[in-house]
Amino acid sequence: MVYHPGVRRLVPLLILGFLGCSTPPAAPTVTLWHAYRGEERVALDEVIERLRATEPGFDVEVLAVPSKAYRSRLMSAVPRGNGPDLFIQAHEVAGEWSNSKMLRPALFPATTGPDAFAEPALDALRFRGETWGVPLAVKSLALFHNKAMAPTAPTSMEELIAAGRGLGKVPLAYEVGEFYHHAGLLHAFGGRPLDEDGRPELTSQGVQDSLAYAAMLAGDGIVPGESDGALVATLFNQGEVPFVFNGPWFLGEIRADIEYGVAPLPTVQGKAMKPFLTVEALFRANHGTAADAHVLAVVEALAGREGSVTRAVTGRQALAHLDAQRDPAVAGDAVLAAFSAQALQAVPMPNRPEMGAIWEPASAALRNVLRGAKTPAEATAEAQRMAESFLKPPPDPANPAPYLLLLGFLTLAGAASIVQKTRGTNLLARMKAGRDGYAYAAPAFVGMISVVFLPFVVGAAVSLFAHKDAEFTFVGLKNFWSILTSEGYGFTDPKSFWFTLVVTVGWTFANVALHAGLGLGLALLLRDPWMKLKGVYRVLLIVPWAVPNYITALIWRGMFNEQFGAINGLLELVGVDRVAWFSSFATSFAANLTTNTWLGFPFMMVVTLGALSAIPRDLEEAAEVDGAGAWLRFRHVTLPLLKPALLPAIILGSVWTFNMFNIIYLVSTGEPNGSTEILISEAYKWAFERQSQYGYASAYAVLVFGILWLYTRGTARLTGGGGALG
Repeated sequence: MVYHPGVRRLVPLLILGFLGCSTPPAAPTVTLWHAYRGEERVALDEVIERLRATEPGFDVEVLAVPSKAYRSRLMSAVPRGNGPDLFIQAHEVAGEWSNSKMLRPALFPATTGPDAFAEPALDALRFRGETWGVPLAVKSLALFHNKAMAPTAPTSMEELIAAGRGLGKVPLAYEVGEFYHHAGLLHAFGGRPLDEDGRPELTSQGVQDSLAYAAMLAGDGIVPGESDGALVATLFNQGEVPFVFNGPWFLGEIRADIEYGVAPLPTVQGKAMKPFLTVEALFRANHGTAADAHVLAVVEALAGREGSVTRAVTGRQALAHLDAQRDPAVAGDAVLAAFSAQALQAVPMPNRPEMGAIWEPASAALRNVLRGAKTPAEATAEAQRMAESFLKPPPDPANPAPYLLLLGFLTLAGAASIVQKTRGTNLLARMKAGRDGYAYAAPAFVGMISVVFLPFVVGAAVSLFAHKDAEFTFVGLKNFWSILTSEGYGFTDPKSFWFTLVVTVGWTFANVALHAGLGLGLALLLRDPWMKLKGVYRVLLIVPWAVPNYITALIWRGMFNEQFGAINGLLELVGVDRVAWFSSFATSFAANLTTNTWLGFPFMMVVTLGALSAIPRDLEEAAEVDGAGAWLRFRHVTLPLLKPALLPAIILGSVWTFNMFNIIYLVSTGEPNGSTEILISEAYKWAFERQSQYGYASAYAVLVFGILWLYTRGTARLTGGGGALG
């Protein structure tokens, strides 16, 4: 068949046109990250769906990130241009992240300019002359009251105390030991955490007076001296406290059958309590690629009047948008109106980077005064010194050339060693002969390289750098020198590496001794023929090991509560006074030790039971015939035969216990004053709670690895010569 030349030229064009039609260009996209859950997430999705219907020219890709990982994912993704165009975040990051070049100044749509928002919300987002986010919602503490116990909300602390006495176990509950929850009292007495230049200001008379007032509340039984969010919710839901200081997040924790009201915080000695104000805002990532027009459309949809009303009605958010606050559907909600009124009597949480160095020292000072360990003057002076030490400048940069030369030398030495060991062998032939084995081992090898070796190398490399404002500066071994010389701290200070090392070694030894002793004793009992229902006992005794350890830790922490804990309840039944378990090193260490012993003995019991089942009864019976008593039979027959199984379990248990982060973090939280921290929990705090000092924390981790490596090398010889222990 012959085609006209024009048809021949037309066919390729038609094919190209068909291909072009089958793969249309992707629509522009705005990527939005958030950490909302529940009603807030439903409201956000509703607003975005409405935007998609009205703005078909681009799409909005919404990613919900778990709240625990949200901040770290943003900090790792945004600087590399892999993160979102817009993200929702609390305002306190504005200073640090603008310094780190993670943010662009906020874009306000023409219909929703800065004048549309409450001034405190805008003030929270200003830093160095720029506004870095568009306000969405405001959050602060307010007063919750159980209407069945207290129909009206008191307007002063004096009225609250008088009305609350006799209505429950205590008149008032809030997280009295946390500095965030203390801010209302702090500002009422004229205190503040930072001065205008960002320097810590924790020794002022106002700060001291606020601590003294909090101690009075706890000492007079007006508030629980030890409380966390779970205890506060439990007391309110069980009708054991009429008044609670809490934020809008508490709404989801109140039982459905409880009628409650919300009101602004009461006055203290005639002065307004002003809690910290947190503003959730839309931030624009510095490396975002979305067009300004599309970004503005998303901002208008979420922060404008219509979207704000949706977020208030569906998401139960207190709004920053002034006109939306006056909408009948919003203004008629008494709870939201109370939070909006409280926002006008709140102090924006400082958004300066220095604020990150305040939380731990200020909370430690507060708890010291609450437990009577220090006077307000002593506690605030110590907190000031601690905050200043956290804010000390990073080490001076170092010359990387000597380190690169050393790395090159070690690489050459390693290569030479490999060549020396393989000289005279046909390596290629050996690899061919074992290719099936290598193929089976390859997935495990790749996994170990990816999951263990590479992260270790990266972490070790980070230990040679100092981190500030999202930038790493090479400082060589100065982080290690600072740690090993306890620079800025005495050797007996809880922040000293050597003090923490002694605590960690003592913690490990005590735990492993109890694990092995209890496990061995219980295994011997369960082995005896006279013991009935052995299967039932074995199941019950292994339960502590089967339950996730963080759940067990939280349960034990609740049981160690001074005022409402089960352990003090049992002590009172036998005529022993209550113990403030976390007020001294000895009792706090004992609380940690008890919890971890409960978690650890089942493992040793199971290992010992398995080893005992392999020991022939004939050996013990022969020893008994020879006149050996129970102790001699155990010492000279049973124990030597148990050692080959028990020693590796003890070594493994030692490594686990040495790095048992969960128990320290969840039970004692390092109290008092960080004295019960272990090395791994100290490394965590340097990385995530003390100005993001990742290099310093990595140096801690490398030292932990070195200690454990030396320990395992030493015990490897011990295990190989286990018979020598007899």
